[in-house]
Amino acid sequence: MATPIDQPVPSRSVLVTGGAGFIGSHLTDLLLARGDRVTVVDDLSTGDRDNLPPSHERLEFIHAQAGRACREHLAGRGFDQCYHLAAAVGVRLVVEDPAACIETNILETDAVLRFALTAGRDGRPAPVLVASSSEVYGKAEKSPFSEDDDVVYGPTTVFRWAYAMSKAVDEYLALTLHRQRGLPVVVTRFFNTVGPRQVGRYGMVLPRFVAAALAGTPLPIHGDGSQSRCFCDVRDVAGVLPRMLGAKACHGRVFNVGSDRIITIDQLADLVIKVTGSASRKTYTPYSEAYAAGFEDLRQRKPDLRRVREAVGFDPTVPLERTILDVAAWLRVHPAALRVS
Repeated sequence: MATPIDQPVPSRSVLVTGGAGFIGSHLTDLLLARGDRVTVVDDLSTGDRDNLPPSHERLEFIHAQAGRACREHLAGRGFDQCYHLAAAVGVRLVVEDPAACIETNILETDAVLRFALTAGRDGRPAPVLVASSSEVYGKAEKSPFSEDDDVVYGPTTVFRWAYAMSKAVDEYLALTLHRQRGLPVVVTRFFNTVGPRQVGRYGMVLPRFVAAALAGTPLPIHGDGSQSRCFCDVRDVAGVLPRMLGAKACHGRVFNVGSDRIITIDQLADLVIKVTGSASRKTYTPYSEAYAAGFEDLRQRKPDLRRVREAVGFDPTVPLERTILDVAAWLRVHPAALRVS
């Protein structure tokens, strides 16, 4: 007779919204590799079905917005874990359609959280990870940013802050349901995640730079290039998410997730040119021309990583130079992604 330790461990049933997107597809790969049954929900507004395996016995793909999928396709089904990554992404997309950004981020998040309240085993709440953003800190000048810092936004007449405010509301919804209804929630604030499968058409800086370098055209820098950021490889980011959601000590908490290696945008352009061996030069465009009059941006965005390091021992391992090479390799075999406007 088999002992309990000899019994096969049933695979987890996991829901990933936005699972055909940049971070979501890398997370889906990881979950499938560990043996989970994964249901991906994505409306493909910014995701790509080709980011996922064309067929896999443990992968189910649902082409729909997250809220609709929860109401119609997933009603009555149970999951061991939920990862809510579906969101409006990219500065350019937000500036062009702030109303859609607000509706997507807040309404879809609320729908997924309400679904998760009864989507666990035996109708109990299912643990859910909610993807937030460093944008939540707004234009606060403190550095590095810590999770309990105050946030500062510009006026509502500057649409650039719509994304930050909508993600902050997402966090309020998640943390409130944790406190009032016992929903096991983890909130992650991503800081400039980069890597293969990220495209530049929504304003993402690294794929835009790499695409320009490969084409031998000027690397387009918005502003004077002295603004600084911290870039973290998507494989480091995706790898830590299941560890966080699986740790009860992380539930009901907010975590910065990223790298704390800081680099200016001007230095990033130089690094891309060097790593790719490109002969490209750099060009500079005022924010008012790149986006809209009155556009505001942070001079520096650096995370305090003490909380996530203490909780799960997170320490990014993929160097930025390796990421640049891998982005270039991916873009070479996906020529359609080279289009950035």
